[in-house]
Amino acid sequence: MLESADQALVSDLTGAPSLLQRRALAKIITLLESTRLDHRKRADEVLNTLLPKTGKSFRLGISGVPGVGKSTLIETLGLYLIAKGHRVAVLAIDPSSSLSGGSILGDKTRMERLSVLEDAFIRPSPSSGTLGGVAEKTREAMLVAEAAGFDIIIVETVGVGQSEIAVAGMTDMFLLLQLPNAGDDLQAIKKGVMEIADLIAINKVDIDPDAAMRAQLFITSSLRLLGFQGNPDHASHDQEFWHPTVMALSALEGKGVPELWEKVAHFEKLQRANGKFDSRRKQQSGAWMWDRIDAGLKNAFRNNLAVQELLPILSAQVNQGTMAASVAARRLLESMGHEFF
Repeated sequence: MLESADQALVSDLTGAPSLLQRRALAKIITLLESTRLDHRKRADEVLNTLLPKTGKSFRLGISGVPGVGKSTLIETLGLYLIAKGHRVAVLAIDPSSSLSGGSILGDKTRMERLSVLEDAFIRPSPSSGTLGGVAEKTREAMLVAEAAGFDIIIVETVGVGQSEIAVAGMTDMFLLLQLPNAGDDLQAIKKGVMEIADLIAINKVDIDPDAAMRAQLFITSSLRLLGFQGNPDHASHDQEFWHPTVMALSALEGKGVPELWEKVAHFEKLQRANGKFDSRRKQQSGAWMWDRIDAGLKNAFRNNLAVQELLPILSAQVNQGTMAASVAARRLLESMGHEFF
């Protein structure tokens, strides 16, 4: 059962768009991100209550190296979509310091025009050591934003490089932003984030149009090669399936943004028609469950009393070089009462 305070938050969240709704959305996401056990139990109840109202949005993940213009594109695109009658929620993931653990959470300041609109909601969250460019509770935050009636959910990743693929496993479409002078044709065919992108956009075409055109040609040819070696749908010429494409735009000047959204809309239409949209969401839900199981097991391991007693002893032996790290790890796992290989 929901506590009275949580019932009030859910009521405000699912009500008419207002400042009160945005406040409730922010408070529920904060509750989800809390590490307190009592808060986690409350968050689970709130999430299950909101579940019937979720799933009606389009989820767009945007990634790219730092400085590629992710925030600029999101603001320009958000303003364009709101003018067309959409409601846009932006979940921006900010890197956490490996030294202090802190995070600037400054993405909202880059979207000044978008942040003041009633039909927009921007929430920066720290990555808190979570790998893959997203935060631990990004999936839950998306569901809450959907329950609030936002029909376009944009996830902006940290922007760390070629291994940043977690966002592709939680969104309907993965957009990768590239710079005009970000490497040669060899760089373009490297596997990783490139081969899972649904759409690649060369940003800042206004700075160097020739370089942008070269980059577009390099990446287009590399996608063809990756398609033949990887996903058979990408290699075929069946028009019922989406084929990853490359385009150039200028987020700062707004050039190419309407065309970008046309491609996104065409992608959604194809995916819904051929059944890929629903199957992708189902696969993501299953992966999400296992992701939370992995996180829960790791947390249970750290809080286990037998592990806490043995950890400093074995850590000292590993540091002194008298025990192999792999042996120490196995003994710590076995101290929980199970055999591990």
